Amino acid sequence: MKSDPQKFVDEWVEAWNSHDLERILSHYTEDFEMSSPYIVQFMNDPAGTLKGKDKVRAYWKRGLEALPDLHFKPIRFYTGVNTIALNYEGAQGKTVVEVFFFAPDGRVNRATSLYTG
Repeated sequence: MKSDPQKFVDEWVEAWNSHDLERILSHYTEDFEMSSPYIVQFMNDPAGTLKGKDKVRAYWKRGLEALPDLHFKPIRFYTGVNTIALNYEGAQGKTVVEVFFFAPDGRVNRATSLYTG
């Protein structure tokens, strides 16, 4: 995990709010795995999980195009062993908890998103 969790959170939120996909992806390993209920909906993948940066890139590109006003507002974060759980306000005012699992190089190698109903 990054030695400064607050710095990771700040950089991650700033990257998303910039809508710069490559800046966003810089936080992740090449073999990154992402799970989200929106993967089921937008990517027609019943497993809800994408593996590899290229697949995640295509998913997030679609999301950024569909939500041009997307803006994340951090609420609170929690740290664990090589993990950060970030609670933030996401698209359409929904509250999200995203859990990041870190590789030894300090980048995220797995994440899962949880949304309010």
